[in-house]
Order: sequence, then structure tokens, then C-alpha cells
Amino acid sequence: MHKVTIRVPATTANLGPGFDAFGCALSLYTDVTFEETDSGLEITGCDEEYTGPDNLAYVSYCAVLASLSEEVRGVKIHIDAQIPIGRGLGSSAALLVAGAMGANVLRGNKLSTQGLLNITNAMEGHPDNLAPAFFGGLTASMVDNGLPVTVNFPLHPDWEFLALVPDFPISTHFARSVLPTDYDRADAVYNISHGAMVLKALELGNEKLLRNAMQDRIHQPYRRNLIADYDAIETLVRTTGAAFCLSGAGPTLLCITLDEHLEEKLAKKLNAITQANWQMIPLHVEFQGARVICTE
Repeated sequence: MHKVTIRVPATTANLGPGFDAFGCALSLYTDVTFEETDSGLEITGCDEEYTGPDNLAYVSYCAVLASLSEEVRGVKIHIDAQIPIGRGLGSSAALLVAGAMGANVLRGNKLSTQGLLNITNAMEGHPDNLAPAFFGGLTASMVDNGLPVTVNFPLHPDWEFLALVPDFPISTHFARSVLPTDYDRADAVYNISHGAMVLKALELGNEKLLRNAMQDRIHQPYRRNLIADYDAIETLVRTTGAAFCLSGAGPTLLCITLDEHLEEKLAKKLNAITQANWQMIPLHVEFQGARVICTE
């Protein structure tokens, strides 16, 4: 085998109070093909600024080969991404996961998925997007003695997810820079209690509980100021009864509901109250994580 294509789902992290811990895989995908060649690096399918050796798919690819004490040969990488860049839907994590899995497959699957998560988490710094990208579904993760530990949680089958994606990006680095370094004890307790309720509400299909539980005091109060339309959109979404949160570091806003007509209801009013152009993307939970879709 000298060529493999990896498909990785988009992910939404945090889910309100689950900062750097909760994540969920969604039905939007990035496909990355790795083809070993005689020499050199060639990356296609993305903007020129991402075609160098600092491309995350290549960085991850090389990291796995290094962990296996394998030589980095020439490789051609083609990226076919549906996941928008810098929008809080796990585009960076998808490339890291694809690169790690691609290298592992081409070397005979010597590493477990947990082993690949360990390597990529050392690069990413937190497993909230990586874990659902690898394992699928709803996950909660922690880092213990430097290594990520992940568990999957059940989800009620009737949930509908609607991503509201604006026409501007926000880098994760910048979104982290606006967060405080210290928090009050009351805020920490608030998030712990609300996070536990989020997981149970998602399991039960309890929309009212989820709507209340997704409140947060750790990151959303600070990041909402980076998005001019945040308050107006939150008010609109809450009038429908849906749960609402920032997707990852933003700027995508995520609605979770049992109402299959939510997109239709929001479409009539969203453009009238916003300054940016927002794309509505209906999604469902992707229960299968990253996978091989083609080999040669």
C-alpha cells in the first residue's frame, strides 16, 4: 500500500460549560489523501499559504513516523475540506487526525487510536476536538499525567444540530487570549454543575434542561464580545426553545434542538438582525470517527 485517503468529521468543542473537555463529532468532513512518492513534499487542494511543511496534516504525519522510528519519505497530500477554516468546527484537529492516521495506515497500523490521540494531543494541547474526531459521537476528555483520557457518552437520537457559520474567522489563539487566567470559585462550581447537566440532557433528549445547562462562565462571556451579532442571535434562538452555545472558540454558533423545522424558522429572521453573512448548516451527530475510505 502506498496511498490512503482518510475521512475526518468536523467537531464542536466545549458545548457551553464543558470548556476544553466536551466535544461532539458532526456530519461535515475533511478528506485527506496521502500518497508516498520518491522525493519531496507536495500539498494540493488548499490555499498556497498552507502548502508548506508547517501544514498540520504533514506535521502530524511526520510526528507519527518519528514515533515509529520510520523514515519520512516523499509524500503527496491532497486535502478536500468541507470543514471551514477558523470557524470553531475543528478544521485544525481534522488535519492533525488525518495526518496521524494516514501515516499509521501506510506503516501497517502499528499504533492504536489511543496512541495516535496521545501524539496529536501533545501538538494540539487539549483533546476536546481530537477525541470526537478520532472516536466519533459525544466525548468528554481529561489529561492525566500528560496523557489524554476519553470516554463516550450516549445521545438521544432525536437531536438536531444547526451550525450558524459567519463569513469571518477567529483564530483559536486569539480567542484564548481574551480569557482571564484566574476564576472565582463560584464560577468554577457553576461550570462543573452545568456541565454534568449538559451530558444528562443530551442523553435524555431534554431540551429545556439542555437550554439552561449550556450556560457558562468560563469562556463564552468573554468570547461573545468578539462576535458583533452574538447577543441578537442568542436572543432569537432562545425564542425558539433551542439550546445555544458557541462552537469551540467560535465564531460559529451552534443550535441544538428537537425541532426539525428550526432552520426554516431562523431563516426568516436571521439576516434581518445580523451584520455579517451567516450560513446555516444542518448537521447530525457523526457516530463514526476518522476512517479510511480508500487505499491503493
